Parts: sequence; structure tokens; C-alpha cells
Amino acid sequence: MTSTPPRPAIAATGLRKSFGDQVVLDGIDLHVPRGTVFSLLGANGAGKTTTVRILSTLSSADAGDVRVAGHDLAREPDAVRAAIGVTGQFSAVDNLLTGAENLQLMANLHHLDRGAGRRRAAQLLDRFDLTEAAGKPAATYSGGMRRRLDLAMTLVGNPQVIFLDEPTTGLDPRSRRTMWQIIRDLVAGGVTIFLTTQYLEEADELADRIAVLDRGRVVAEGTAEELKRRIPGGHVRLRFADPGGLDAAMSVLGRAVRDNDALALRVPSDGSLRSLRDLIGRLDDRAIEVDELSVHTPDLDDVFLALTDQKVTVR
Repeated sequence: MTSTPPRPAIAATGLRKSFGDQVVLDGIDLHVPRGTVFSLLGANGAGKTTTVRILSTLSSADAGDVRVAGHDLAREPDAVRAAIGVTGQFSAVDNLLTGAENLQLMANLHHLDRGAGRRRAAQLLDRFDLTEAAGKPAATYSGGMRRRLDLAMTLVGNPQVIFLDEPTTGLDPRSRRTMWQIIRDLVAGGVTIFLTTQYLEEADELADRIAVLDRGRVVAEGTAEELKRRIPGGHVRLRFADPGGLDAAMSVLGRAVRDNDALALRVPSDGSLRSLRDLIGRLDDRAIEVDELSVHTPDLDDVFLALTDQKVTVR
């Protein structure tokens, strides 16, 4: 008896959206497994925010079939809203309220009774290291504290899927890494994260899968490593202890670029385990000793620049 695979957290087919004559989403397909981080990358105007707005019921699509948390987006929008949380580019925190009051307000909106709302607020203040600042107006919070409070407010309703639209924009490196750890902890607890970001390092660090959006189309999708291997420029650098080893390796490998001063060779490679194993095997067959080996692959910046056309203006 075969088991049925779990339903994805998000499944979209043929998603389309235009504003007048400007096509923003041109039939994109998305498949986001539960309990993962899925990152959508693209230049400003590529359609990232439009995608988030549609998937989170804030905007309607012109065409396409979408299910979020198992619910049909068009026919069950209320069920979708009950299952998701959204943290946008700009904080939804009320500056005049304290941290605790902001959370209590969200608890009221979720129809929690007073006792349950207070307990939930206290739990989230503790989880996001905001207990000491709970009684202070949010206007006094640092940028990192405000983003943590914003995400805590999103979690009041225990969402299954959270849309994070550029959640660390404007944060300092320490606050950004704190937010990364919060995201990892959420996913470890079974939450699905749909992440858009301008920081390619962020997608590389967090995402289980990445889709690259360009002019309203998904032009590439895969893990970070899979995407990097699609871009030319990967190589293995071999350094040798003496010129004899360098000469011997050059005769075996052929296509390598030689650096006599450094006693090194640069061998084209996609960085995969198979190609690395083949390279080492060829050297080992000739008993050629390598003093140092390092693998160099393109990073996500290279992938992004190679796959996207940034001459777009509609967001």
C-alpha cells in the first residue's frame, strides 16, 4: 500500500496578473512543500510583492489555480486567511502602543479571550526576547526589536504558512542574523516560510528551494547549489608542492589553466560530487600528489545577474 504524499503548503499553476497593458505575472507555477523555506528572488519590479499579495488574499489574480494550506484561494479566501500570517516590508506595529498592547490587540482580532490573549502575548514576548521592553511604547524600539515584534504579532494566530516580504530590510547584520535564527526555529516547528528578499546571502543561508522571477516568469528553480551549478565559472583549484607534480597533473587534465608562480592549476568544474570524484580518481590513478584542493562555484549574485533582466519598473 503506497502512502499519499503530503499536500504542499502552496501550489500555484498558471498564475497571471496584469495592470493595464503591463504583464506582471505571466503564468507562473509554484510548489512549496510544508515545513520548508521557499525564497522568491527577482529584481525590483519582477513581480515578487505582487505574488505575495495574491497568495495572501490581498490582491486577486487574473488567472490561475492556487491552493494555500490546502484551501482554494478563490473559493475559500477566509480559510486561507485563517491559516496564514503576513509580515510585509514595512512594520505593522502601532508606535503609540506598548509591545504587550500590540500583541493583545492582535489577540483580540483573533477572538482570543482575555486570559488566553495575555498568555499568548507573554509567550511571544518571551520567545522574541521582548519581555523587558513589553511595557514600553513601540516607538522606542530599535529596528531589530520592531521587526521581532512585527513577526510576533503575525504568530498570535499560530499560522501554518508565513509570508515574509523582505523581512530584514534595513536591519544591521546582528539583527538580521537574529531574524534568521527565528525563521529557522519556526520551520523546525513545522511552519512554512515564503520569503522574498533583496539579500542573496539570506536566500542562500535560509532557503530549501529558490525560484528566480524575471519579467513575470520563473526562469529557474532549485536548491541554491543546483542554481549555482547552472552558471559557468565553477572550477577546482589544485596546488602542488613542486613543479614536477604540476607538470604531471597538467598532462593528465589537459583543459586546466596553469599558474606557474603559485604551482597551481584551475580546472573547470560544476562543483558536483561526481565531477570532483572523477577529477581525484584521474590524479590518483597516476599517483599524482595534490598539496591543496579547493572548490570554487559561482554564488547567488552570479546566478541572479545571469538569469534576470533588471530593466523592469512595475512591482
